[in-house]
Amino acid sequence: MKTKIYAAAALGLGLLMFGNTAKAQIQDEQNVTVTLDMQPVLQLFMTTSNQVNFTFNTIESYMGGEIQYGATILKVSSSVNWDLYAVGTSTGGIYWDNQIIYGALGANASTNIPLDVLELHQYPNNNTNGSFVTAGGSCTTGDYSLPFAPVATAAANAGQNNIFATSFGSLSPYTSPGINDKYIAGGFGTSTGAPGTQNIGGSYLTASSIVANSPGTSNYYYVIDYRILPGLPVVFPTDATDQCTADINAIGLGGNAGKTYYQPGVYTMDVKYVLLQDQ
Repeated sequence: MKTKIYAAAALGLGLLMFGNTAKAQIQDEQNVTVTLDMQPVLQLFMTTSNQVNFTFNTIESYMGGEIQYGATILKVSSSVNWDLYAVGTSTGGIYWDNQIIYGALGANASTNIPLDVLELHQYPNNNTNGSFVTAGGSCTTGDYSLPFAPVATAAANAGQNNIFATSFGSLSPYTSPGINDKYIAGGFGTSTGAPGTQNIGGSYLTASSIVANSPGTSNYYYVIDYRILPGLPVVFPTDATDQCTADINAIGLGGNAGKTYYQPGVYTMDVKYVLLQDQ
């Protein structure tokens, strides 16, 4: 009799243990760390001829100058705040490189043509945060958006479209322009107020790049025109002796002391467009 009772108790205990096992949760886990590394990306796409030629072989071309319309198109994509500027460069870093001289070099002639006789015109303007970035010195604005000055008033408006060039080769073309110099987009410093000195990240590929107050224009798409106006005598009247910050000397000064005109010949220079993170 006792044996039967013991057996029944054992059976009940076994059923109870079986029920608890069915409800148990067994779990194991491991973790993996996911890292988000967003590297800054700046891309500048340029559409242009490898060489932009200016040929002056008539009196009209000397006196009226020549313009190359839409010769360069710049398209920007960036994941960070950015600035864009142009700088004139050459082997010597001061003047155009003289490749050929036509005839004998005259006693009063110079081959030291300043880099900044090249003029630029940009479209649209430097619309940083919806406003121009103004510049001091002889520069009317901090960009190249003003129309080329008429020939008759070119000398009076000298400097307004001249390309930025660093001071007598002492600075790298990667030294960004100063507070009184020109930027195609953005400007000197990191201010984000109005007018501000930077463009926010974006791309010419996106609708968000359209300037709100200027339909059809974009902070990420620029068309560049070039002009050279030699004049007669050839003194390049648009050249300013203090191109914004006294970085280039015109004829009669510096390396051109005692000279009164520039010698005919073949001259070359490079235009470098630099897109950089705002700093």
